[in-house]
Amino acid sequence: MSTEDKAQLLPKLRFPEFRGTEGWTHGQLESALLSISNGIALEQSSEATGYKVTRIETISAGTIDLEKIGLVKTAQDISAYKLQVGDILLSNINSVAHIGKSVFIDRDYDLYHGMNLLRLLVNRTKNEPKFIFYVINTNGIRASLRERANKAVNQASINQTELGKTKVALPAITEQKKIANCLSSLDKLIAAQARKVEALKTHKKGLMQQLFPCEGETQPRLRFPAFQNAEDWEMKSLGSFSKVGDIDHKMPSSTAHGIPYIMTGDFFGMNDIDYENAKKISIEDYEQLSKKIKPELGDIIIARYASVGAVRYIQTTLKFLASYSCAVIKCNKLEDSRYIYYALQSDVIQSQIRLEINTSSQKNIGIDSIKKLNAFLPTLSEQLKISACLAGLDTQITAATQELDTLKTHKKGLMQQLFPSAEAVEA
Repeated sequence: MSTEDKAQLLPKLRFPEFRGTEGWTHGQLESALLSISNGIALEQSSEATGYKVTRIETISAGTIDLEKIGLVKTAQDISAYKLQVGDILLSNINSVAHIGKSVFIDRDYDLYHGMNLLRLLVNRTKNEPKFIFYVINTNGIRASLRERANKAVNQASINQTELGKTKVALPAITEQKKIANCLSSLDKLIAAQARKVEALKTHKKGLMQQLFPCEGETQPRLRFPAFQNAEDWEMKSLGSFSKVGDIDHKMPSSTAHGIPYIMTGDFFGMNDIDYENAKKISIEDYEQLSKKIKPELGDIIIARYASVGAVRYIQTTLKFLASYSCAVIKCNKLEDSRYIYYALQSDVIQSQIRLEINTSSQKNIGIDSIKKLNAFLPTLSEQLKISACLAGLDTQITAATQELDTLKTHKKGLMQQLFPSAEAVEA
C-alpha cells in the first residue's frame, strides 16, 4: 500500500498531536493479536465450589457478571486459562444480534476462560489492548461479524479463523492509547451515571415497600408525620371506585397518519408510551372503538397480555386509543388516580395479578380479574402526599436516565468520528 493510500484511511476526528501524521493502516484483526482461543472444555460442577469459569451469560450485559458464572472442579493445572487484565472475551456462538458482543477484562476477577466465548490476546508491543476492544465494538466490525457468521435456526457462530480475517484499521500505538484513554474516561462517566440511575431505582423500590402495606399487613411501615395518627387504611376492590374496560377484540386497519393505537409493545421506560411509532388508525375507527372506553389525561393503562400487570399513567392530552391488549382504568374523583397507579405497582397488588393470570392459552388477565384487585386506600390527602413523593422521585430517575442516554449517544457519535468509516476499512 502506498503512502498516498494510507493517508486516505483517516478518521473524521483526530487529536491535535496526530493531525498531519501518516494515515491508519489496513490489516486483519489477527495481525494485532498473539492468539484467539477457545475456553476450558470441562464439565461444570453442580456444587457451589470450584474454579469460577465464564459462560455466555457472564458477558451478556457488556460487563463481567459474577452472578452468572459456572464452576469447574478439577485436579488439572488450568492456570493457562485464567483471565488476565487486558484480555478480551468475545461471544462467537449466540443469536445473530449478539454475535461479536465482547467484554474487556479490566481487573483480576479470579475467573477462568470457559466455553462458547473466544479469548483474544493482544500483541501489546504494537497495540493497545483497550483500543483493540473499542475497534471490535465499532458498528462496522459488529455488522461484519454478523454478516459473516454461520447461521442456524436459533443460533449463529463465527470461528477463530474467520474472526481473525476481520479487516481493521490501526494507527500507531501512541494514537491508539490516546483514543483508548478518551473512550475509557467516557465509559467511566457512563458507568457512574448508570450506578446513579440504579441507586435511584433501588431507593424507589425500597420506599414503595414501606409506603404501601406488605403482604398480610393492613398498614404501611412508613407514614408521613402529618398522617401518623390518622385513621386506618381501607381495603377496596379496584372495580368499586373505578371504571375498568377495554375495546372490542378487533384489529383496526392501519393508516399512514392518524390516531395512535397503543399496544403493550409500545410500553417502554418507567412510564413511557411510544405514541410516535405506534400503529396509526383512522379517526373513524377511533370514534367507533372509543365509544366503549376512551383513555384520557389522568387515566391508567394496564397490560392485559404480554407484560401482564405493567401500568402506565397517562400524562398527555393527546388523542389515542388503547388496544384490547390493555385495559383502561378510570378512577372516580374520591381517589387520586396517580396514587392508584403507584399502588398497582406495589408488591401486594402485583402478587394478586400473578394469581389472576390465565395461562391456559396466551398469558393474560381478564377485565373481571382486574376489577377484583384489592388496594389499600388512605384518605385522599394522604394519597396525594404519597403520589407526590413518588412522582418527584420518578422525575429524578427520568432526568438521570436521560443524562445517561445523552452520554451513550455522545459516545456513539464520538466513536463514529474517532474511527475510519466501515466502507473505508473494507475498501
